[in-house]
Amino acid sequence: MKKSDASVDLRESVAPERSPALSHPLRSGALSMRKPTRFALSPEPAQRQAIAEDLGLLAVRTFHFKGELRPAPNRDFVLEAELEAEIEQPCVVTLAPVPAKIRETVTRRFVADWVEPSGDEVEMPEDDSAEPIPEVIDVGAVALEALVLALPQYPRAPGAELGELVATPPGAEPLRDVDLKPFASLAALKDKLGGSSGA
Repeated sequence: MKKSDASVDLRESVAPERSPALSHPLRSGALSMRKPTRFALSPEPAQRQAIAEDLGLLAVRTFHFKGELRPAPNRDFVLEAELEAEIEQPCVVTLAPVPAKIRETVTRRFVADWVEPSGDEVEMPEDDSAEPIPEVIDVGAVALEALVLALPQYPRAPGAELGELVATPPGAEPLRDVDLKPFASLAALKDKLGGSSGA
């Protein structure tokens, strides 16, 4: 794994409780309050294989997570990074390899004066990228989480199709998948009307 010189000292004596496939822990108390702490993670082949096994992927061909942790007002920190990866997933129909390229901008805000919501009815916060600042910020864990969120949910190899559902109540005509998709038909109709009106 490659890392910038700015983060070398911050990593000393940091021992995570577990050993994830990709870990790059930084002590929040040692982060600079004046300038960004930059990082660049590029896991070696053995690490990429471990990541693939952990996430149920066939392969992680490339993986790059590059960005910075910069100080923000109120002793907060903002992590901003670019995730680029090439992976292979098993097709949900045939289990054949399905390649995918992932490119995401990742943002996290670590809040020093975090107040945990309380009460019976807790509303979801508007900023879902915010969280309390931990003693150790594991940039590698953030990278893996971002990869999981960016993975295609139902990878399908070219030509692979799920069997069509045909439901037939007694004495009725067969009800097919296409009949169960009114919103898709409505969207197609809107597209058609939109195209004709613009002609």
